[in-house]
Amino acid sequence: MKNILRKIFLNDKVIMAFILLNAIIIYMQVSGYENTTLDIVDAACTIIFIIEMIVKHHEYGVRGYWSNGWNRMDGVLVILSIPSLINVFIPTMASSLSVLLILRVLRVLRFFRVMHFFPNFAKVVTGFKVAMRQSYGVLLSFFVIIVVFGLLNCSLFQNADSEHFSTPLRSIYSVFQICTVEGWYDIPNAVAEYYGESTILPHLIRVYFTFLLIMGGIIGMSFINSIFVDAMVADNNDDIEKQLKALQNSVDNLKQLLEEKSK
Repeated sequence: MKNILRKIFLNDKVIMAFILLNAIIIYMQVSGYENTTLDIVDAACTIIFIIEMIVKHHEYGVRGYWSNGWNRMDGVLVILSIPSLINVFIPTMASSLSVLLILRVLRVLRFFRVMHFFPNFAKVVTGFKVAMRQSYGVLLSFFVIIVVFGLLNCSLFQNADSEHFSTPLRSIYSVFQICTVEGWYDIPNAVAEYYGESTILPHLIRVYFTFLLIMGGIIGMSFINSIFVDAMVADNNDDIEKQLKALQNSVDNLKQLLEEKSK
């Protein structure tokens, strides 16, 4: 019995099939296709994931299981999925506990388990971590600039455009929107309309926001993207250099063996 459980629940292909099945069920439920059959299948998938976690705990031990990053993510997602069982077996209780209903919504996070089976995804995560470490200073500086201009714009244009600058947080978000070049022109036009077109002030306002767009959106975002991408590429280059070095060492050892045999 133990060997059968190990073959089933330690098999990535089997678990992947259940994850995809559960993803389809969740998609249908979120889309409004609620019925008892879907709830039962969803509960069955949750039970299977719980058994998988128990089998892995028995196989690797508690410390061994939770020391693995993927297992930590799987374990947390399985624990968050347990309230969905209450909805099937005790529906009256589930409807009266709002916390359980909120946790039930978090079942959609199970989709993240699929990434575990993507080829070379671990390398992508490692490259992302390296890129974040090397570019966090630039990201922090960019964030500070957005906050500063957000607070400045809130002070200057709070009355002129309450939709975008009524509060500091809304103003910071509007500055970030300008930097992403997404509908940025609506903001200076709204501020300029408040002052009218009879003075030079609306034109200066448009120049100011254009400057903000160029500095933050075109130069700032492009600079951050280039640093981030270069960091990820550099990490891949380091791996290639290590492989080439290992290959060169192998070739050198082979040459040495051939020379010794020729003597």
